[in-house]
Amino acid sequence: MKSARSSLICCITLLFLASFAHAGDVAKGKALFNDPTLGGGTAGKSCGSCHPNGKGLQNVTGKTEFKFAGKVHKSLEDIINACIEKANKGKALDPKSEQMQDLIAYLKSLKP
Repeated sequence: MKSARSSLICCITLLFLASFAHAGDVAKGKALFNDPTLGGGTAGKSCGSCHPNGKGLQNVTGKTEFKFAGKVHKSLEDIINACIEKANKGKALDPKSEQMQDLIAYLKSLKP
């Protein structure tokens, strides 16, 4: 009985730690932000083309609603993907992907 309980506690602990395994890398996020091929983009633009050095995005991580191209987006991941698809002519990233977490880490690093 103790063995089963110990195993269960160990598994729960590992799952908990794994959920925090990749909080995002600011340097990688900045590189992705300035990469015109992000998401397979074909427009020759990067996020940085419209937002050089993150201009205008300094407080974006505190928002809960975003308006872009006549549509309301309810998450930061959703608005990032909308920009990748519409402006950069690329494909949406998995919202839980390492690339998305890196982009969000970079956005969080921007200071007003």
